[in-house]
Amino acid sequence: MAKLLSYLYPITKKIQSEFSGVLEITWYNGKKHLNTKNANYSYGSLQRILKFGLKHIDLNKVNSVLLLGLGGGSVIETLRKDFSYSKQITAVDIDPTVIDIAKNEFGLKEDEKLKIVCEDALVFMQLNSTPFDLIIIDLFIDTDVPKAFLMIPFWKDILKASSSNGAILFNASLAKRKSHALNEVIEFLKSHKFQTEVFEKVNNTNTLILSKGL
Repeated sequence: MAKLLSYLYPITKKIQSEFSGVLEITWYNGKKHLNTKNANYSYGSLQRILKFGLKHIDLNKVNSVLLLGLGGGSVIETLRKDFSYSKQITAVDIDPTVIDIAKNEFGLKEDEKLKIVCEDALVFMQLNSTPFDLIIIDLFIDTDVPKAFLMIPFWKDILKASSSNGAILFNASLAKRKSHALNEVIEFLKSHKFQTEVFEKVNNTNTLILSKGL
């Protein structure tokens, strides 16, 4: 019923999260979205932004994906449905409420090809010893990337986890907030022999960073 009514007007359910504040699950034009007050977390503009980045990656060469920032799981849906990616995905999210929403509202299921870890991405990367062919970084609290994920120590851990010739896709910021710290990240990647492209105003909003090992 909610799906049908959503063609007439949006239908929203609100859930309180310790980490993200009030999360909104909204039916709109027959599709369910996960939002905060100011940003789309999944199944809306965010999905289109990351799909744009994934089009620039040869997923045939990717045997393992690390997703930092699960949201409602729309990136996983994009990989599976739009790119027919059927190999291993590990998804990390600090917020158990978000993980529950991904499972209960959006039907995300763990299986032998999908592992979901409830952990701070910073801690996960510090302890990680597994290489990944593609690392997708989508770590927002509302509209902001926490400062720790724009600091070089985090990016050193990312490079350690990137397999030879691996790729890194970073949903970096709202373009108007592009920061000095973000520029330092870009220069750090370039200095470590990663071919790095910066896509400004993807979907008229976000900056995407795509780095590929040489």
